[in-house]
Amino acid sequence: MKKIAILLSMVISLGMFAKSADAQVNVSINIGSQPMWGPVGYDYASYYYFPDIDAYYSISKRQFIYLNGNHWVWGSSLPGRYKYDLDRGYKVVINDPDPWTRAPYYRQQYGRYKGWYGKQTIIRNSNDPKYYQWNGRGPKGNNGHDNGNGHGRGNDNNQGHGNGHGHGHDRR
Repeated sequence: MKKIAILLSMVISLGMFAKSADAQVNVSINIGSQPMWGPVGYDYASYYYFPDIDAYYSISKRQFIYLNGNHWVWGSSLPGRYKYDLDRGYKVVINDPDPWTRAPYYRQQYGRYKGWYGKQTIIRNSNDPKYYQWNGRGPKGNNGHDNGNGHGRGNDNNQGHGNGHGHGHDRR
C-alpha cells in the first residue's frame, strides 16, 4: 500500500511538472503568414511600417493602413497615388498594437529609413533555410525547386532529371 502511494505521488508530481514546463514554452512564429515582400530575419511580426509613404501593413489581417486626409483607412491594397514598390521599399517590423495611433513616434523613430530602396532582403529572395517552404528557394534537392530552368535535382538521386520546376533565373 505504501508503494502504491509513493508511485501515485510520483505520477502526480510528474504530471504537474510536465504541465508547468508546457506552459513555459510558448513561442509565436508567423513566418508563413508574412508576405513574400516582407523583410527576412523576423520569426514574428505584427505590422510593417513603410517610412517612405507613412503607412502600415497588418500581417494578420493582410490589410494596408494609410492616411486618407486626416483619417486612417484600411484596404487590401494601397491606392495608386502611392506608386510604392513593396519589394524594394524599406519595411520596419512593429509588434506594438495599433501602431498608427502613435504615428508621430514612428515617423520620428524610423524616418531615417526613407529612401532605403533595395537595402533589405525580402523573404522571396532569401537563401535562409527557414524560408524555403514559402519562397520555393533552397539548395538542390529541395523537391526539385532550384530556381533554375526546370532541371532541378528532386526525387531522382541527384541525376539531374528530377521533377523540378524552375522559377526564374538560375543563380549558380
